[in-house]
Amino acid sequence: MPPSGYSLRAHAIESLTVIKRPDVPWRVVVRNTAAVVLPLAVGMATGYPQIGLGVAAGALDTMFSDQPGPYRQRMRQLLLASLAAGLAALVGFLIGGQLLPILIATAACGFFGGLLVVFGTDTARVGMTSMILLVITASTPTSLEHAFGGAALIFAGGLLLTSFSLAAWPLQRYWPERLALANVYSGLAALARQQNHDDAEVPALTEAMTTLQQTLLGRHRAHGRAMEAFGVLLELAERIRLELTAMIELHANPAIHGLFRDDAARVLAAIASALEQGESPEQAARALQTLRASEHALLDGGGTLDGLAAHIHALAGQLAAAVRNADWAGSRGELRASAAETRLPTALRSSSALATLRASLTPRSVAFRHAVRMAVCLSVALWVSRLLQLPHGYWLPMTAAIVLRPDFAATFNFGLLRVLGTVLGLVLTTVLLHITPDEPWAHLALMAVLCMAFRYLAGAHYGIAVATLTGTVVILLSFEGVNPGLAVSDRVINTALGCGMALLAYVAWPTWERGRARAALAVMLDAYASYLHALAQPAQTAAHRDTRTAARTARTNAQASIDRMRTEPATPPELLALARALFANGNRLARTAMTLEATLDDLSALDQAALGRFVEQAAGSLQILASALREQRAADALPDLRAMQRALVGSVPESDDRVAADLLARISDRLVDNINTLAHVMNRNRSDSVPAP
Repeated sequence: MPPSGYSLRAHAIESLTVIKRPDVPWRVVVRNTAAVVLPLAVGMATGYPQIGLGVAAGALDTMFSDQPGPYRQRMRQLLLASLAAGLAALVGFLIGGQLLPILIATAACGFFGGLLVVFGTDTARVGMTSMILLVITASTPTSLEHAFGGAALIFAGGLLLTSFSLAAWPLQRYWPERLALANVYSGLAALARQQNHDDAEVPALTEAMTTLQQTLLGRHRAHGRAMEAFGVLLELAERIRLELTAMIELHANPAIHGLFRDDAARVLAAIASALEQGESPEQAARALQTLRASEHALLDGGGTLDGLAAHIHALAGQLAAAVRNADWAGSRGELRASAAETRLPTALRSSSALATLRASLTPRSVAFRHAVRMAVCLSVALWVSRLLQLPHGYWLPMTAAIVLRPDFAATFNFGLLRVLGTVLGLVLTTVLLHITPDEPWAHLALMAVLCMAFRYLAGAHYGIAVATLTGTVVILLSFEGVNPGLAVSDRVINTALGCGMALLAYVAWPTWERGRARAALAVMLDAYASYLHALAQPAQTAAHRDTRTAARTARTNAQASIDRMRTEPATPPELLALARALFANGNRLARTAMTLEATLDDLSALDQAALGRFVEQAAGSLQILASALREQRAADALPDLRAMQRALVGSVPESDDRVAADLLARISDRLVDNINTLAHVMNRNRSDSVPAP
């Protein structure tokens, strides 16, 4: 994407060529495919292929609700998706033959299903599943008895997928929690090994820490004594992350610094391995002994540590505690220590579902606009498919429901890749069916391979995944007697029309991110200000954690806003440049604040009241910047932070701890520089945007 502005050609090329690393574990791929293929195989073997088709269709349509997370959360999502699929299928079977009722039902399903985006991606999938099943089953209206039977089969397919997903629950009770912890500790090991970093980059483990908090502390968290150990490991991970960040930012004694961090990385990697395998952390304990020996050698050597000693001691203690708790964590682990109950930070707690929906019922809401677009587009697509009497016309509204997203970039990407993937699937399916024996069991084996490829590649490259999905669906329909060649060509036509209608619906009533990016960045600056306000009170450790998490969430939202704005047409280049500069310098400020939090104990011997007043003034300056950004005005009337910083450093008596005094000078200087740079970026952008007389 060119930095100067939007390019449709560059956007299309980026969508086509960027391939991510697949992140779906093979156990998920296999169990999801089994839920689709096994019912069909049993139906064929027993002479009831239609029953197998119904169950397989239900499993295929609810497949993507099988997402990582605690077992309770996974069960809830899968049961909701299964129930939504069954109810939508029942309505479609019953009223699909009556145009006006089905159009009303489609509009209602589109609106309420689209509105579910306010609850996140997982819940939004439930809405999409109901839309897909409604338009598919509406193409084959039937009697009440058969409608209940067909809907029950689809519901059973979802239940089968659910049972496969939860099968390991009794055997590996805390597997999702251990895996989330292992990912974070692996990331901490990588952070410890890191030699250099760019201050403008997002602080390490931003997303992983948020995911871990939601997994361990969310509404659907597991319970038990091992969960207490997991809570301790979460808190230790937060502290270790702060200590590692502080050690990097202090730039003190690189040789000693590097030696100790290498030892710490080995301990962290061994903890991650023990958590993932559910084994005793014996290797981590041995690595910890090596680290302890290095600690004594380094600290007893009498060299100049430039303030590193306190951080080495703190990190060693935290790693020792992590090794102990890793031994207690697991299905058979026994907690041998007491820990205060850890709660989900305020920023990650969900508000009332009704309150969230009520707040979204306004034309200014992204979710509301998406819901209206979805309702109109879905019902119009269904009406067009009936008007033109398109063969397999249900693919037209189904494609529109899948492609239409709350933002332009996702709608464009899904539409482009859906069309090209379907065309590629036409070629792929034709070739595969030509070289495969014309036998039902051979076709079933081929469908299993394609289904596995679809599930594995969906997050890596949507276009390639759609190509394999096309083959999966065409072969599935062949068991119902549909000619594969005709099915593929019909799918290409309906897919192209559906993608075009989805993109047209978005452009007709768009939600451009350029109107929301300033607000997202202002929220980020306000969150950083709240974090600093909390740090001005060193004893309020709970507030430190809550505001740090809130800042992390706000930073993630701001980054997502910039990414969406970057891929939208007509985004002003100066606005994009401002957003990127503010975000990069905000990352520098976040690292400074994290370093300040990690060194509060080191600074405890100094004048805490004076330090608190200075940090409060810095936080107030950030709030002024946030208000100016929202109101699109110059950031003037800021306090003279540089003079305050010099006065603070100059007020430290010569008799005080010189290491702490030097540390204060460095951190306060960086904090002032970070905030002044943010103000400069905002005022420079404003002066550049004012036309010359």
